[in-house]
Amino acid sequence: MAENVTSLFRSTAAHSPSMAALTREGGEGAGPIDFCIPCNPYFPTPAMFDDMAGRLRDIITYYPSSADTITAELCNLLQLPPQAVAMGNGSTELITWIDHLLVRESLAVPVPTFGRWTDQPMETGKRVDMFPLQESSGFALDLAQYAEFIRARGTRVAVICNPNNPDGGFLHRHSVVQFMDAMADLDLVVIDESFLEFADAEAEPSVVQEAMLRPNVVVLRSLGKNFGLHGVRFGYLVANPALAGRVRSMLPKWNLNAFAEHVVFMLKNHGQEYAESLHQVRRDRLDMASQLASLPGLTVYPSQGNFLFVRLPVGAEGTVVRDRLLTEHRILVRECGNKIGSSSRFLRLVVRPQVDVRRLVSSLEQVLYGTRRGAAAVPELANGTSYSSGTAAVDRLVGSTNGAGMAMPMPPAAVPAPVAVPAPAPMPIPAPMPMPAPMPAAAAFEPTPPGVPARGGLTAAQVRGTTGPGLTPAPATGWPSGGWPNAAGMG
Repeated sequence: MAENVTSLFRSTAAHSPSMAALTREGGEGAGPIDFCIPCNPYFPTPAMFDDMAGRLRDIITYYPSSADTITAELCNLLQLPPQAVAMGNGSTELITWIDHLLVRESLAVPVPTFGRWTDQPMETGKRVDMFPLQESSGFALDLAQYAEFIRARGTRVAVICNPNNPDGGFLHRHSVVQFMDAMADLDLVVIDESFLEFADAEAEPSVVQEAMLRPNVVVLRSLGKNFGLHGVRFGYLVANPALAGRVRSMLPKWNLNAFAEHVVFMLKNHGQEYAESLHQVRRDRLDMASQLASLPGLTVYPSQGNFLFVRLPVGAEGTVVRDRLLTEHRILVRECGNKIGSSSRFLRLVVRPQVDVRRLVSSLEQVLYGTRRGAAAVPELANGTSYSSGTAAVDRLVGSTNGAGMAMPMPPAAVPAPVAVPAPAPMPIPAPMPMPAPMPAAAAFEPTPPGVPARGGLTAAQVRGTTGPGLTPAPATGWPSGGWPNAAGMG
């Protein structure tokens, strides 16, 4: 059974296997404790689940209302104009249509990040310019250097995830607005705020109001993550009416299911419970970071998401740690070796209640050190293991294999020794990373003409080192208590 479960990870290229697949292979009994899927564990409330269960037959028997009807109810709740909103069957559907409709030739995105921002445009032949976030600077995104990178590459679309997935890095609202204004001449700027509800570093961090006033900005928002309902598949984007209308016009009339409709229409009665759930996740995040930081050699990075990005001790192999946690302790974690820009030495751990975190910490102690801390060597790959969750090296991705083939100067790759992070105080702002070497002039890159697929484009599988000539796998190494938000997204 254990081999059947762990084999599911070897058959997925960019994501973890679904909970349904793990449950089928895991046999009888309760499923694993889920530190992988970034859901809100406190919402919906048990009473809300009971309500949905009582209406299950009607929900799955009958057609839902049209997407326009469901969108209008959501906009009434969020105090947004419906003409500036498009709802999708999950944010991934919206990312797909953004790529097809609004990305002509090239897209820039910091990595590591959510996989669909790299994979989707590559799958349609676009050039993806990947800006590597440096481990030496805590994976912080320097917007000035990112803007310089975009100009040098001649990129036409820029993406920012705030907070970023998987590291939880956060950008303050005024900095994001300044970046949007600096990129006013691009075809499109996308601000992915899928995890912003969990942030508490700023009272009103969303830029949805500014997006509606600009001709080239789209803000993407998730509902499944913060509402704890990934399986319902719903999300929305906010933009000026012309942009939002282009996307909305391509969506099917019934792209939202009856579960999504039921949840949206019941939310108006549960604003207080939702706000309390977010506050609890934020408190749990501090406690969980403190407990994990107490493990020798484990580095915990500051996060404003509902997850923590951690670096395993030297010598620990993430796939082995993941598999042992699952098969020996029934704990599911997200090993990040298949995220472009990351490696198998990193895990993303979703924030969960304290009782679950204590079990996670105890299990990590046994897997990493034996029965007591520091008692045993960390696990290595077992004999006969022929798979790797590592990615092709980022410098190669952004260099010889990336679009037009620009060789980008990379900052020094020095990695500091792991240092345990103390219990997090209010969100620290990492020091700026050293400036990289000057970029070549933009004219040297000859951007692909509009509407023409990028030269030398690779599939997502090729970028991950699984296929393609010359590529080999890299070593595995808030909403306030007063009610629902206004158009700024927070209160």
